[in-house]
Amino acid sequence: MTTDRTARTLDPTYAIARRRFLDAAGRSGADVSTFIHPSAGLEGEDLAIDVAQLGDDAAASVLLIVSATHGVEGYAGSALQSWWLDERAADLDLGRTRVVMIHGFNPVGFSWVRRVNEDNVDLNRNFVDWASPPTNAEYGEIADLLVPSTWSDDAQASTTTALLEVAGEIGLDRFQQVVSGGQYDHPTGIFYGGTGPVWSNEWLHRHLAGLVEPATRLGVIDLHTGLGDWGHGELISHEQVGDPGYDRGTAWWGEVRSMLDGESVSAALSGDWLGAVDAMVPGVEVTSAALEFGTVDVISVLQSLRADAWLHGFGDPTGPDAPAIRAQVRAAFADDDPIWLATIIRRFDDVASSAFGALGT
Repeated sequence: MTTDRTARTLDPTYAIARRRFLDAAGRSGADVSTFIHPSAGLEGEDLAIDVAQLGDDAAASVLLIVSATHGVEGYAGSALQSWWLDERAADLDLGRTRVVMIHGFNPVGFSWVRRVNEDNVDLNRNFVDWASPPTNAEYGEIADLLVPSTWSDDAQASTTTALLEVAGEIGLDRFQQVVSGGQYDHPTGIFYGGTGPVWSNEWLHRHLAGLVEPATRLGVIDLHTGLGDWGHGELISHEQVGDPGYDRGTAWWGEVRSMLDGESVSAALSGDWLGAVDAMVPGVEVTSAALEFGTVDVISVLQSLRADAWLHGFGDPTGPDAPAIRAQVRAAFADDDPIWLATIIRRFDDVASSAFGALGT
């Protein structure tokens, strides 16, 4: 196999990315399971979560690598998974550690070039205690500014100016927390966590334990884009400094940043799925991190999400405004510059190799 990383590019559609992943899984000898989603894709194509597994079923450890928790971010995540299957799978001793890849965790967002799912739900805000869901009253104070009912040039300009004024008043860190930490009362808004478990959430609860058993150690890398410096891959922990999982992560990878302690480019999230894994696999030692790759500036990312939420909440997702907004979202989360992809491949290779090595000891 070629190791010329710069020759690779991101795929233009979900269907092509999925086919590349399945082909790479087939070449590597992986066992593949497919779970069809009930919704259709942007081009009418079937949508699915595909799972590729390599290694001994009785292995004591599992390395789990996940793409498209936030759909559009799957363009990069899928490329990294396919690269690994082509370039690394054949060279590893898979006797002690099994590798499991979940491709297209949120296939609807992946296909429709959205961060959210079929319900406008941010999957990484959906894993909460639904008997007592979180509240975010401050989001409600700016909800109509974030996603206005019209998206004219004047509306964009006036609401953006008002939002920047709010950010100036409360500070950028607090503004990021209010906007992106998760909200549960505004279904056409951004970073909406829903009113109950969505399809992908239920799928993970049904299947994760079976994918991990009988292993007693689990490493998880959840692939993300959109925050941080261009091409930089920050490892983000949902745990606090000093927690056992956080300490294991630093032993594996070196620098890991806690979103709870304010170290990370990410706000502290409510309902992130990595925080729910321990309860799904009791008795398993879990070491996990989100690997977040920077793309464009945070304002451009926010503007793309606002436009997308308006399109699906108040506009026409198949109308004349849709292609330009989808292109805006893709540009915010998937850089088509081959140098960017080569850069994130190098970082992913280091992170995955370190995790694999630590799990095999």
